[in-house]
Amino acid sequence: MPIATPQELQQLPPSADRAMDALSLAAFAAESSQTRHIVPATASDFEAAIKLDSVKVRGLLDRVVMGQDPELGLDVLLENGALAALFPEVEAMVGFGDGEWRHKDVWKHTKQVVRQAVPRLEVRWASLFHDIGKVKTRSITPDGKVHFFGHAEVGTRMFDRLDRRVQLFSPEPALKETVRFLILHHLRANQYESSWTDSAVRRFARELGAHLDDLICLAQADITTKRPEKKRRGLSQIAELAARIRTLAEEDAKVPPLPSGVGDAIMVAFALKPSRLIGEIKRGLEEAIASGEIPSHEVCEVYVEFVRLNKERFGIA
Repeated sequence: MPIATPQELQQLPPSADRAMDALSLAAFAAESSQTRHIVPATASDFEAAIKLDSVKVRGLLDRVVMGQDPELGLDVLLENGALAALFPEVEAMVGFGDGEWRHKDVWKHTKQVVRQAVPRLEVRWASLFHDIGKVKTRSITPDGKVHFFGHAEVGTRMFDRLDRRVQLFSPEPALKETVRFLILHHLRANQYESSWTDSAVRRFARELGAHLDDLICLAQADITTKRPEKKRRGLSQIAELAARIRTLAEEDAKVPPLPSGVGDAIMVAFALKPSRLIGEIKRGLEEAIASGEIPSHEVCEVYVEFVRLNKERFGIA
């Protein structure tokens, strides 16, 4: 049976099956590096598929981004209309750049980042969406330099709207939150410099928290330069950051940043009884150490004096 033209498709009633077939072929392409005939579908078809079985739709899309050849799978999604229907924010990146204004094609870059990313669902989805904000933030200075100021923040808001529209990530709040967090912070690891102090590295790790490993992986995948030396420097820089984080974590695990007995010293100094407040004060001191306000591994008197100078901050009357 001949495949209907786009004009003919618009005249047909919405078909969830047609959309599922289109998504299945994209998943097959991503997993096998082979393409079959393209099954085009309309926005109404994909809307019908989501209403019928949004879990199956997400499952097929997961197979695309997690496949061994996600670039081919994404190209099939583009060709059969799925990208425009489900993720127009991603489809807008197609052809955005491509040598124009001396910046890389954002769509080609994005596909490469997805392929280079570790095959972990959170990282692969974040790789697909991490640069969607660039389309709305590109600016060009009089001397021809291209900037995308604030594209991570803009991209995060775009992801929020995308999720409200298609409702494909909301059923998994942890996944949604991780993808959102990675989009928002995807530039941070690449900003690392060897001159960072240990306190700055500790603060970076603390702020990233449970998302730290995913963010490091995304930062590594985000290096797509064709210049070998520049790529080597970028990967080396991120590897150095990761190594410092591990080393400091190991050191801190062996020797806690606060001395033994600091809680007792605080209770004596401020006439406090054992309570939850003592634990909160100690956590506040650890945060002050991580932010570089005070050094770690000092004697108790140093931390008692810091609390004395910041009594209101620590909830002491």
